[in-house]
Amino acid sequence: MPLKARLQDHLSQIARDRDPYLATAGHFFVREYIRAQLAQWGTVDTHAFQAQGKVFQNLILNLPARSESDKPRFFLGKSSPTPKPPILIGAHYDAVPGSPGADDNATGVAVLLEMARLFTSEPARYPIRLVAFDLEETSYDRAGSTHYANSLQQEPLRLMLSLEMLGYCDQTPGSQQYPTGLRSFYPDRGNFIGLIGNIRTIPDLLRLNHHVRHHVPCEWLPAGARGLIVPETRRSDHAVFWDRGYRALMVTDTSFLRNPHYHKPSDRLETLDLDFLTKVCCGLMHGLQQL
Repeated sequence: MPLKARLQDHLSQIARDRDPYLATAGHFFVREYIRAQLAQWGTVDTHAFQAQGKVFQNLILNLPARSESDKPRFFLGKSSPTPKPPILIGAHYDAVPGSPGADDNATGVAVLLEMARLFTSEPARYPIRLVAFDLEETSYDRAGSTHYANSLQQEPLRLMLSLEMLGYCDQTPGSQQYPTGLRSFYPDRGNFIGLIGNIRTIPDLLRLNHHVRHHVPCEWLPAGARGLIVPETRRSDHAVFWDRGYRALMVTDTSFLRNPHYHKPSDRLETLDLDFLTKVCCGLMHGLQQL
């Protein structure tokens, strides 16, 4: 089945009311769908955490780096090389009440699931850790990404990427909005994917931008050490990783700065551009293979 069709299949399962408090049946269905899809490629670990008296779950799949055993290596005084730190790729699977959340964030989860397929068949140079986060649509301290980042206890990461709304594209002039001060530097059409990183990710932003552009228009923004100079850039699961000093970036179609259906009942599958989403998926996978 072609990639576009697989992404559409994922979206058809995930895009539904799934608020973790008010749409518990949909939330449970989506969580278990993600678990079943990831389980095709390895052992799915559960990171459970509590918020407001309830237990929630982040789902984790670890995939190994490509083998370099065919290359001759010599280690003086060591029995094995130091393990490479993983690239952590996350996407939140919850949605706000009353919205099927097709773009926010079924698109991110769909790409996450296809990354599991690709990085199993074509491993990257670094181990890949895929995490489906719960409770992004809540306060910073209760978010699944915050609980997970706290549990890492400063474990080294090569890079963290948050996949946050990837499938809305608008070719109309003037369709793209920006925070104050940025409009003069970027296109006025909402037909690109954005890479938003902290200072430490600038080399990775440049590399990923170069490779993603072979598939889809791409723009990048360095948002300071923690994104505080442009607060809008902190509105996803990467922000907690910025705050703990990790290299982290958000991949996004710019959310409410472009998509008029943001957090509304109209955020439905038919509003997405699946060709755009497919190209974003291809570009990201190609770029991550090159890191």
